[in-house]
Amino acid sequence: MAVTIKQIIEALKYQKEVFGDFLFEKLDKERVNYNLAPEMKVSEKVTSSLTDNLFVEEFHNSTSLTELYEKIHQCQKCPLGKTRTKFVFGVGNPNAKAMLIGEAPGAEEDRQGEPFVGRAGQLLNDILKAINLKREDVYIANILKCRPPNNRDPLPVEMETCFPYLHKQIDLIKPKVILCLGRIAANALLNKKLSLSLLRNAVFEHDGIKVVSTYHPAALLRNPHWKKDCWEDVKKFKSLLDQL
Repeated sequence: MAVTIKQIIEALKYQKEVFGDFLFEKLDKERVNYNLAPEMKVSEKVTSSLTDNLFVEEFHNSTSLTELYEKIHQCQKCPLGKTRTKFVFGVGNPNAKAMLIGEAPGAEEDRQGEPFVGRAGQLLNDILKAINLKREDVYIANILKCRPPNNRDPLPVEMETCFPYLHKQIDLIKPKVILCLGRIAANALLNKKLSLSLLRNAVFEHDGIKVVSTYHPAALLRNPHWKKDCWEDVKKFKSLLDQL
């Protein structure tokens, strides 16, 4: 008699409810018989794969950012999970009225496990300071939680796989205004395919939340002449925030 994936997941959920998380740690090393008939025993390989992602499948039930992190930080749903150094969840005020969203971690973010660090992060800090905000006042995250190799653009399948995690973060934080940093982040959040100039020239909405777009700090480092336009964008963002 073949065991379906649904049967296995239900058995694992039952074991978790009865025995807690300790059993899940042991499953990576031991073959477990869930009181099924001999022909229904689960192989170590299948069991390990399912238990690694069981919390991921239940992340929608998270009631806090801490709980969400615990459920998704070992995610292996796409190949980036195998190449990352650290899972870059997000940082900042869990009750922030404003969120800043980028596209994906870079090399330094991958090393430190925190979004927007290094030179781009310092520039972002300076931008926030210019509008009387600090990192501690906002929440900062990315569309992807793992670094794409060689800092390439995120693939559509990677963003589709990872976006629900960001959506849950937004749901838990409940910001009033979002500042998207870069074209890719803005288009992913808004489900559009627009140029950055068009994105910057309008205020959009995502689930009732005002969305403003501007340049990614890394792009500003490469092209300092864009800083003037960025300043206009962040003033618009701050004005919306102040109106709340």
